[in-house]
Amino acid sequence: MIVFRDPSEIPADFGRTVVAIGKFDGVHAGHRAVIERARADAQALGARTVAVTFDRNPLSILRPDRCPDSLVTVERKLELLAECGLDATLVLTFDEQLAAREATDFVQSILVDALHAAVILVGRDFRFGHRGAGTPELLRELGAESGFTVDLVEDVFLEGFDRRVSSTWIRELLAAGDVSLAAAVLGRPVTVRGEVVHGLKRGRELGFPTANLEPALDALAPADGVYAGWLEDRTTGLRHPAAISVGTNPTFDDVPQRQVEAHVLDQDDLDLYGHDAVVEFTQRLRGMTAFTGIEQLKESIAADVVQARRLLLGDAGR
Repeated sequence: MIVFRDPSEIPADFGRTVVAIGKFDGVHAGHRAVIERARADAQALGARTVAVTFDRNPLSILRPDRCPDSLVTVERKLELLAECGLDATLVLTFDEQLAAREATDFVQSILVDALHAAVILVGRDFRFGHRGAGTPELLRELGAESGFTVDLVEDVFLEGFDRRVSSTWIRELLAAGDVSLAAAVLGRPVTVRGEVVHGLKRGRELGFPTANLEPALDALAPADGVYAGWLEDRTTGLRHPAAISVGTNPTFDDVPQRQVEAHVLDQDDLDLYGHDAVVEFTQRLRGMTAFTGIEQLKESIAADVVQARRLLLGDAGR
């Protein structure tokens, strides 16, 4: 997938496009449905499929007091969009200048002049341009003048639920630690990725060594607690079952910021320092607890490991 950081980077001979516009935070199941529809339209027209998105949540400029945490970093978003089979993504810098741009200018300069859009896909609540003056209805009027059509994309619902798939719902599920349902809404597992770094090595002292991920992760971590899941070592390509802790270690109260650490089941001799790792959350086992003593903590961790092994490997032994 080609990534453009500015409309001026798009070649003049790039050709006609089918464009999907949105924040695409998390690239969840609803986003993927939109992209699949855009790809089908593009195939029928012999056009290219392009996503137009932003380098930050527009609310960070428009209403910073209401701006939520992003589900993924921009770079992770681009990786996920590439996995959807798009031909290109245009990442617009959302700043005061873009926020002040008139809707008609946005359409003409970006969608018409730069992207040569044949079809544009947006949601019913889509707004664009200065003070949100641009609506799907205005987009259709401009399309009639400039030679593109507009498809309104209906909400996507998870089977068995009457709530539409959204980044807001996913954030709520992660905040509650419900990684199983969050994965269903995302349409993929809940993961975070980062380099394995040195920690306080307390897990090793307790008999349960952990791989600690760097604080700067590529995605929003779920609520504090203990989870069953997997650690994928991207450096070696190996995938290991793991019991995962998220939080600040309240028993000792000496971890200044939330951390994600994974204890690989039944392997105490792994050297993962400096490795690129992905931690995948499968199911929450319990919330984070401040224990009154070391032995109580060790007993709880041992029980966590047994439960994680049962869930991941179907093995209640050991």
